[in-house]
Formats: sequence, structure tokens, C-alpha cells
Amino acid sequence: MQLRYNFRVYPTPGQQIELAKAFGCARVVFNDGLHLRQTAREAGEKYISDAEPSRRLITEAKATEERAWLGEVSAAVLQQALADLNTAYRNFFASISGKRKGRKVAPPRYRSRKDNRQAIRFTRNSRFKVLDNGRLRLPKIGDVEVCWSRPLPSDPSSITVVKDAAGRYFASFVVTTAEDRRLPPVGSQVGIDLGLTHFAVLSDGTKVAAPKFLRRAARKLKRLQQALSRKQRGSNNRKKAVVKVARAHARVADSRRDWQHKLSTRIIRENQAVYVEDLCVAGLGRTRLAKSVHDAGWAGFIGMLEYKAARYGRTFGRLDRFFPSTRMCSQCGRINEKMAIKVRSWDCPCGASHDRDVNAALNVLAAGQADNSNGCGAQVRPGPVPARRGEAVTHPDVACSTRGVEGISVIQGGEDVNLQP
Repeated sequence: MQLRYNFRVYPTPGQQIELAKAFGCARVVFNDGLHLRQTAREAGEKYISDAEPSRRLITEAKATEERAWLGEVSAAVLQQALADLNTAYRNFFASISGKRKGRKVAPPRYRSRKDNRQAIRFTRNSRFKVLDNGRLRLPKIGDVEVCWSRPLPSDPSSITVVKDAAGRYFASFVVTTAEDRRLPPVGSQVGIDLGLTHFAVLSDGTKVAAPKFLRRAARKLKRLQQALSRKQRGSNNRKKAVVKVARAHARVADSRRDWQHKLSTRIIRENQAVYVEDLCVAGLGRTRLAKSVHDAGWAGFIGMLEYKAARYGRTFGRLDRFFPSTRMCSQCGRINEKMAIKVRSWDCPCGASHDRDVNAALNVLAAGQADNSNGCGAQVRPGPVPARRGEAVTHPDVACSTRGVEGISVIQGGEDVNLQP
């Protein structure tokens, strides 16, 4: 299994200048490669192979006066910039052809020096090294101080140095681990219903309150953004205000991520199987609840549960987003009419009284246990449900329309009767 470990790094002022050069050179090579492919496409030429941009934009470009400064950075950084461009094109072609599932992928765009995030990547052949004193040696940059929070399980295969919008530097190590990290088996299983009133409601009745990190920091963010709007564009004071706003947002994101890591780890440790309901976060993000939906961070939390379950030997299931977990009675299986969000509890005609969220979590658990293969993408369909008394009748003209039709199922008194011609 490949894992990614992120650590904060503290480059010196001189190393920051060298990193800025590397960021700029990688960006220029990426944009040159994108321009080369677009020009070839507009001229009607065939698709340029992956090796051609490397020869023309790196090897030959270093010999020219306009691009001689490309030799001041590691060649691995430039090669990886072209590799990222090739990957972006492959993802785009796979998306428009239907081979890549999920949302459509846009074609590559030009990178800007004003982008909030700058990154470069070093592969193993670039000869980076983690020294015995804890520093990270990067080619043509130097020995960078790393704040180690835990040891690496194995030697990294690549390192990505990232500078975020808040001006912080991080080193992201990709390692391959084969050690068995499986946790001892436990007998409990849990279904999770995610929401806004409570971030998560478990099938055992536990309710986890939503921390609402963005809402709590709204007053400070408002003050910083107002101060930013008053600064003159292009001034140094505006650049400083931009960094202050980015640091405030980074603090909110870090707090949310840390809280979700702790909650997901606790759930995975205490349960052998975890089932959640798939949510259309992109669709909910276009409603009047958009700010609360993005503040909750459901997609990131579900992703944490999924990869931690695979790492520690737990079962993870994702149910179909159209599964009626809220409207279905967990006692009798009856599916009721749609109910408003303000309805937090309801009574079923069978006599059961339900808390809206706890009932949904119980249904998620039952559906996940019925089909454990949903973690691989199979859809979970609800079991047979007895029809209502008003529906258990046939239309007067239905008997006239059964001629020549095979296998018509008519519900009579709650039972299925197959009519064969």
C-alpha cells in the first residue's frame, strides 16, 4: 500500500529563493509543453509523444539564451513537470471517452505564478536523501530542516515540496509499506448517517455534534477580508493582507482535518465494519445550505474512513445515494412520504417511534450488512416492502392489458401474484 506522509519544513531565506526558482522553472516548462501540444493540435499535426517535449523543452532549451536559466534547478523537477502534463492529458482523454468514472475532467490549463499553491516533485533518481541529523537534502537546494512528527515506515519513492497560500512549506513523502497493520477483530458494526445538525449519528445512538469550524471563525475572517478589500491592488500591504486571510483559512482547514482524523480513527478502531451513505456533496453545495455543507467536510471524512478501513483490515461500505434511509422504518421496512428537514422525529403506522437520524443510521447498517460488496461499487437495493393497503388493488382495466405480456406482477393484499399469459 502506498501512503503519503506530510511534514512541515523550514527552509532558510536562501533556500526559499532556490525553491522559488524551482517553482518558476517547473511552471515555465509545464506551460511550454502545454503550448507545444496546443500548437500541434491547431496545426492538425499528430499527438506529440511524451519523449518529444522532454528533448525540445529541456535538453535543447538549456542550450538557448532564452532558457539557459533552466540549468540552475534540478532536471528531475523539470521532468516531473512534463510528467504532470502528460498525466493531465491522459486523465482528460479518459474522461471524455468514458473510461474514467466520476465527474468530467477539464483539459490542462496554464499555470500562473500567482497561483495559491506551488509545488515541485523529486523522484528517487534525483538523489534526495534524509540525513542522519533529520534534515532533508534536496538537489541544488540544500539541507532543509524538517519537523518530524513520526518516523517513515520505509524509504520514500518521491518527495513533493509544496508552498501553500499561507506561505508555509511542506514535504510530502510517498512510501510503500508492506507491514501488516491489521487491528484485532471486534464484534461491533456501525452505520453512520451524516448531517448538519449533528455531524454524524451512529447506529448505536451516539450523536457527534458538528464542530462548525468555519462558523466559529467567521467573525475573524470577516474582519480580515474587510481589511483586505481596503488595500490598494498591487501594493505590498495588500500582499500582506492576502497572507493573513490565507493563514486564517488554513487554520480552519487544519482544525477540521485534525478533528476528522481523530473521529475516523476512533470509529475504525471500535468497529469491524463501517457503512456510510453516499452523498452528492457537489449538488448540496449549490443549495442555500452550501456554506454549512462545505464547513462539514463530509467527502474528506468519508475518504478517511475508506482508506483507514483498507489499511487496518476493516470492512467499509458505501451505499447508494438514492437509498431511502430517512423515510424507511427500521422496524417494519415501510417507506413513507418525503419529509421536511425540520421534522426530526416521526411515528410509523406500525407503532414505532423514530428519531430521524438514528433511524437512518440503523437503515444504513442493515443495508450494508445485507450486501458487503457495496464497497466495490455495487448498489444496495432495499428489500421487499409490504404495500400499503390503498396500493394493494388493481386497476379495473388491468385484466384487459395482460394478454400477450409475460410475468406481470400484481400486488393483492400484500402478496405478489404472477400473471402468466
